[in-house]
Amino acid sequence: MAETYIGGFHAVIAAIEDGGVKPREILLADTRRDARAEKLIDLAAKRNITVRKVSRDTLDLRAPGLRHQGVLAAIEASDLGGEEMLDLPATPDNLILVLDGVQDPHNLGACLRTSDAVGVDAVVIPKDRAVGLTPAVRSAAAGSAERVPVVAVTNLVRKLEQLKQLGYWVVGLAGESDESIYDVDLTGPLVIVMGGEAEGLRRLTRETCDRVVGIPMHGGRIESLNVSVAAAVCLYEAFRQRHHKPAKANPKKKG
Repeated sequence: MAETYIGGFHAVIAAIEDGGVKPREILLADTRRDARAEKLIDLAAKRNITVRKVSRDTLDLRAPGLRHQGVLAAIEASDLGGEEMLDLPATPDNLILVLDGVQDPHNLGACLRTSDAVGVDAVVIPKDRAVGLTPAVRSAAAGSAERVPVVAVTNLVRKLEQLKQLGYWVVGLAGESDESIYDVDLTGPLVIVMGGEAEGLRRLTRETCDRVVGIPMHGGRIESLNVSVAAAVCLYEAFRQRHHKPAKANPKKKG
């Protein structure tokens, strides 16, 4: 089985504590003797995971270009969720994020962090023409890649159609839409679809959505937001609608 590496203390500790795939071993820079390193060693020992002290040069060779902070965890590379996990009938609390062709690993990592924060059930990406769960994505996600299922699908449009048949409402985001994200109902079983950095929503993806909305901009000086920022805005609006409780009226002051 092919291996990949998770880098950075947040991501590695998350993989040890609650990741779906147990690290085979942890490589720790021999210069790290601080409290974070001691915590990691202690957690690994409790999970029977080997920690091996190595030079920073070794870490750099194992994961070129990755900001590893002096720690890497070796895991199996094939830990994407299978498409079958999306085949269950929708329930009112279900929330899925679909990313149609996101290429930047930092954008995908940021989307995973927000998805983790609001309780997204799965993040769906296409198998082709999109970044996968690379070490850079895992590092940017800071542990969320080990908590949020990521499902790579062969045909994104067909999967959206299947989700609609299962009871999901599919809402796409496009900057040129006249309808605001704040004016639509985002409760119930929902799929939010975001486009890639360059093209936005592809035509067939857009035509498959039940509704296409935009994020209002002040003064027209900015045409669009970064995809990870836009995803955060949409996911938190869905979160607000699903969990918002009307504020209690302030009691009248006596006097």
